[in-house]
Amino acid sequence: MKPENAIEVHNITKKFKVYLDKGHTLKERTLFSKRRKFENREVLKGVSFEVKKGEAIGLIGHNGCGKSTTLKMLTKIMYPDSGTIEMNGRVSSLIELGAGFHPDMSGRENIYINASIFGLTKKEIEDRIDDIIEFSELEDFIDNPVRTYSSGMYMRLAFAVAINVDADILLIDEILAVGDVAFQAKCFNRLRQIKSEGTTIVIVSHSLSQLELICDRSIWIHEGIIKEEGAPFDVHPKYMSFMANNTLSKAKDKQDKKKEESKAEEANTEAAENTEETKKPEDSNRWGSKEIIMSSVTVTDEKGEERDTFLNTEQIQIHIGYENPGKIDNSVVGVAIYRDDKVHIYGTNTLIDMSKTLPLKDKGTITLVFDKIPVNAGNYIFDLAFHKPDGFNYDFWRDVFRLKINNVKGEAGTVSIEHSWKSDTD
Repeated sequence: MKPENAIEVHNITKKFKVYLDKGHTLKERTLFSKRRKFENREVLKGVSFEVKKGEAIGLIGHNGCGKSTTLKMLTKIMYPDSGTIEMNGRVSSLIELGAGFHPDMSGRENIYINASIFGLTKKEIEDRIDDIIEFSELEDFIDNPVRTYSSGMYMRLAFAVAINVDADILLIDEILAVGDVAFQAKCFNRLRQIKSEGTTIVIVSHSLSQLELICDRSIWIHEGIIKEEGAPFDVHPKYMSFMANNTLSKAKDKQDKKKEESKAEEANTEAAENTEETKKPEDSNRWGSKEIIMSSVTVTDEKGEERDTFLNTEQIQIHIGYENPGKIDNSVVGVAIYRDDKVHIYGTNTLIDMSKTLPLKDKGTITLVFDKIPVNAGNYIFDLAFHKPDGFNYDFWRDVFRLKINNVKGEAGTVSIEHSWKSDTD
């Protein structure tokens, strides 16, 4: 295994038996033996990738593509039919939250049990149990049996344990939407902190906006193979364009089927087909349900004058006009900033900053103000999004606008850092 890597996956494959109608009792198996027909479904067909220490990657793809199966093999819940997986370091997984919890034991007792499953000693658990309880926000209920917990409380406790075991590698499967909005924000910020401390992270998620705020790289798995791999900025638009085309193709197939079944409605069906055929796939730079739509975006200075060039010491205001045809009560609003060479330099949203979503009207304007953007001279790309706390996008707009930001000092690198010099001769 390469010394710089935390995970190495080499050409793994996995098949499952999928029964058409499997008998569960001896009587059913004897009398209805023909029902035990099955097919071998090949979920993974030779997947290989490497993850460096401290790197965060996202696994994306449609349901059933094999991404969750890949993650379960990394956790050794299941094993590949062929190929190898090598891991270097203590592993913590957030796949089945609360696996190992006993309903009749208290929350405190279950912390000891669950943390020991992750490999912590009793001394290590005792050293951090107060932090776990504080993070879960269940101080008033921690000595009650967990069977008395609500589903949200149960997930809070499980997440608090898994996130506080000081793992070298953290594996996450679609569990970023736990608890209420404030707790989700705390979990998300904790993940970003863990990443900054050097933990290797692998996340399976349908929330592309969340992945872009955490991940250095995305791996798109399609029908058991890696279709695309690279920076989220490059991979995600291709994935969304593919999904949009796939949706249109299915819609056309449905129209064709209706035409065959009902000749009486042939004229209406042909009209619908013609309409469908003239529709273009969704813009690869923009996707979402369109229940909320960004109708306009303007960039001004503090005097309200539109500009596309700023100093890195000047205030920048982003005015986002929106329409709300879906009558959505509130939404998370997010921003991501990339250098023109696709390096992700910054990302945040209202959930992270304020631990809440923003209330919406039928139409309105939301203004994001940067007192300054302390980067060095260059061209910068901005993404904007309206989405649910779990990452479901109402309207994600990639490359909405670009700004040129200048630095009068002539510093090198990516960011401009406040600093001073001293000499013992002063």
